[in-house]
Amino acid sequence: MLRRLSIHKSGFRRSLSTTCLNPPLPWLFVGLGNPGDKFKGTRHNVGFEMIDALADSLGISLSKVHCKALFGQGFVGDVPVFLAKPQTYMNLCGESTGPLAAYYKLPLNRVLVFHDDKELPCGVLRLQHNGGHGSHNGLKSVIDSFRGNREFARLRIGIGRPPGQMDPKAFLLQKFNTLARERIDAALKEGVDVLKLMPSDGLAECARWFNREQKYKHIRPHTPFELEGMDNHLAP
Repeated sequence: MLRRLSIHKSGFRRSLSTTCLNPPLPWLFVGLGNPGDKFKGTRHNVGFEMIDALADSLGISLSKVHCKALFGQGFVGDVPVFLAKPQTYMNLCGESTGPLAAYYKLPLNRVLVFHDDKELPCGVLRLQHNGGHGSHNGLKSVIDSFRGNREFARLRIGIGRPPGQMDPKAFLLQKFNTLARERIDAALKEGVDVLKLMPSDGLAECARWFNREQKYKHIRPHTPFELEGMDNHLAP
């Protein structure tokens, strides 16, 4: 019988076979959003929703407060994962993300941030190795917390663009209509599926096939205005 080793980091325990001489490096998954009931279900909070969906699937409780975030830890297979929802409000979420990565001494290529993205159609996801902030204040704060380093991964969650001349800030703080909500709920399930494969298959491989599938998921993108119109048309 193989002898077992126990690793421990701040109460984090797991038995691993001695055949694995180098225990797998953990992943830090961070969902961006705003705390509080009034922001629940809004477009700007889909990063929180993705973390919640993943936590539920993995049986991880986000009951601890750590580095200004609701925090939980567990495993995907034998790979340790840390899940976090910064409670600093969106514009300051780097105050949580940066210290979490530093606390666990993680390189940026083991950090994955989930966030809303107006440049993608509603319900379309994209895994990305790095990039800028694209005027997303939450991403800007995270980049600032890493001293300008942008070499961390993202899971972009499409919410579509504001209709007409609608104020983008008001759009972000609105809840989804019925059809858009259905697309987001489906996207959350798809996101969880790929996130559970990523620690073993790797980001590059998962991004290769996942982004291709997501690109052609809808025949054509719909703006939120079109989705609203479709929603009204389908209403009894």
